[in-house]
Amino acid sequence: MQQPFNYDVIIIGSGAAGLTTALQLPSTARIAIFSKDSLSAGSTYWAQGGIAAVLDQTGDNIDQHIQDTLIAGAGLCNEYAVRHIVENGRDSIEWLINQGVPFTPDNTVDRPFDFHLTREGGHSARRIIHAADATGRAISDTLLEQAKSKPNINLFDHHLAIDLINTCKLGNFSNSITDNNEHRCVGAYILDLKTDQIKVFRSRCTVLASGGASKAYLYTSNTDGASGDAIAMAWRAGCRVANMEFNQFHPTCLYHPNAKSFLISEAVRGEGGQLKRPDGSRFMKEYDHREELAPRDIVARAIDHEMKRLGSDCLYLDISHKPAEFIRSHFPTIYERCLSYDIDITKDPIPIVPAAHYTCGGIFVDKYGQTDSKGLFAVGECSFTGLHGANRLASNSLLECFVSAKSCAQIISETIHQYPEPPALPDWDESQVTDSDENVVISHNWDELRRFMWDYVGIVRTTKRLQRAMNRVELLQSEINEFYSNFKISNDLIELRNLAQVSELIIRCAMSRKESRGLHYTLDYPNPVEHPEDTILIPESYEPLQQTEWKTQESVLA
Repeated sequence: MQQPFNYDVIIIGSGAAGLTTALQLPSTARIAIFSKDSLSAGSTYWAQGGIAAVLDQTGDNIDQHIQDTLIAGAGLCNEYAVRHIVENGRDSIEWLINQGVPFTPDNTVDRPFDFHLTREGGHSARRIIHAADATGRAISDTLLEQAKSKPNINLFDHHLAIDLINTCKLGNFSNSITDNNEHRCVGAYILDLKTDQIKVFRSRCTVLASGGASKAYLYTSNTDGASGDAIAMAWRAGCRVANMEFNQFHPTCLYHPNAKSFLISEAVRGEGGQLKRPDGSRFMKEYDHREELAPRDIVARAIDHEMKRLGSDCLYLDISHKPAEFIRSHFPTIYERCLSYDIDITKDPIPIVPAAHYTCGGIFVDKYGQTDSKGLFAVGECSFTGLHGANRLASNSLLECFVSAKSCAQIISETIHQYPEPPALPDWDESQVTDSDENVVISHNWDELRRFMWDYVGIVRTTKRLQRAMNRVELLQSEINEFYSNFKISNDLIELRNLAQVSELIIRCAMSRKESRGLHYTLDYPNPVEHPEDTILIPESYEPLQQTEWKTQESVLA
């Protein structure tokens, strides 16, 4: 039996949410942070636009930001969650500035925050603070440096979480398990991708912060790691998930055979970029009075409709009417990347297509990120706080990361003494499995899954398409589970298993919603219902927590 790794808190994910949680915990807590790739490989690093927060009180206020969020969320936002996160935005920005994040300055204005603020689709004011067009990179680099400087934080790159360990599933292995068989998370099995060794990590508290599941789709702006690992693990651990039907498709991903997953920021449209057909004509005024500044779901559907109507492989985003120096100074990363593909955005329109971008649903949590399993928390894109509703407002996602992470760290700091030392845990059992000589099955299933999700569960859906998708995902899951049970696990197999599970949850949620709302648009139910509700899926092993204040979003956020 190998010696387990013992920590007070383990955090699965090294992006904005995970790093912020770690840095806001007490220095006395022993913390481990895991990334399945390099420490900066997640979605945070590639975020271009910025963070939405009310910083300029002369032209903006909290109620305006709340109202913009509720409008974008199409009647499904939890107003308590929205107010909690928006009201704490300024404090989060001040904390990031104190950490050393180099936001873009603006010395031409007279306000307490002398940083440049931009505007994005769905916002009624300039409130997006950013670091040029590489905000995520600035945040990731800064917070990683801070984490590396803390002696109580251990960082593990190329370590992939396989599954969570719950006391109620350990059977008679440990005498330390409580008599009432409580539903408590006590650690995780982690695959060291450098050595292929499966390690046991024990912890009093576990935080899931590994992002969303956009890799379920054939075209995505996300990195390869966005395979829904946290959501799938939490579901298998008996936690509820909610609103998985709301997958945000970013309207403008660079269309080029060599440009893998490169996003053209929302801010390009915020600064005057115009969407055009191949003949150069504009079209957004035919879909929404806000034109290019309409929320993303409206813009993505408009582009999708125009592409299908015209039979075009892509459309165009044109900002070349702006001064060249303005473009180069505001969008240096986009300018350089496009130039590397012989596209000079100071002269030429940018070829674009919609791509899966953000998972608005996720693991059901309360104000503090607590899930349905004691000691298990979720923050960031993998969680469902109620902020985004049926459609995420641009740049609210990073805001949610920082506010939710602070709240999560606060409750862990206050209650960690209540969690006893975890019991003895069993090693990972590989005695009944062998090496596989049929890895082609994994690659084939991976490709099939992402293709039918794109075709049947994409921007526009129908009941028949969703049923076809469900039939296929069930067959795939049967094959994957058989493979998982008989062969040694690998990175690709773990991710495929998680993606198939999350895809099933997306399809189930989409089939349950008999209306069109926000990011969920179905031709069979084109109109919204009068009284919409969240789509909450409950696993068979679900056991609600005893604390009444954790049972509903409303009671804890009021």
